[in-house]
Amino acid sequence: MALTCSGLWLASGSPRRRALAQWLGLPVQVGPVPVDETPRANEPPRAYVQRLARAKAHAAQQRAPASFIILAADTAVVDQGRILGKPRDAADAVRMLRTLAGRPHEVMTGFALLWPAAAREHVDVVVTHVHMRSMDDAEIRAYVATGDPLDKAGAYAAQNTRFRPVARVEGCFANVVGLPVCAVARVLMRWGCPPVRGIVARCAQAFGYNCSIGLA
Repeated sequence: MALTCSGLWLASGSPRRRALAQWLGLPVQVGPVPVDETPRANEPPRAYVQRLARAKAHAAQQRAPASFIILAADTAVVDQGRILGKPRDAADAVRMLRTLAGRPHEVMTGFALLWPAAAREHVDVVVTHVHMRSMDDAEIRAYVATGDPLDKAGAYAAQNTRFRPVARVEGCFANVVGLPVCAVARVLMRWGCPPVRGIVARCAQAFGYNCSIGLA
């Protein structure tokens, strides 16, 4: 008899990831896990986010119900090969935004899907190219003063409609927010989960972004 997935166990406390995971059409339960996110010496960014996603998924296995698929992810802002994590404080956030302003960089999200009951595992990385708009010191400081960038990799939220830090995106916008929903959906459908529709429309509604690479 074919196995049936009862839902997704999201190994993350991020409200942004939870909101995106709910687009996948399955019940979502949240169970964040503690994982050391310190990069290893000379570890490439792609390998870094992939390693953390896998580690989070396996750490969540002890808590997740057997009928659930575990979903874990890790997102890094990468500027010329350097990983920019969450800012240490407001001054660090200002420094990051000054560095990124008016220039392109990459956002990499490693995601892992683990279904122990079916002995299935998938780990992948999605890369989005982000072009930041030019911004002056006054608006950078005003944005940092709101507190919004302090818990975000690279010190910005692409979806912030007041600051609007991003000029242009090449690739998956949801990936920049924290979860490449279409890439995850494709794996779930290969595993026999119900097909997901309308993600592109949701992306357009949520972020004002018309995606040409996602699911119909």
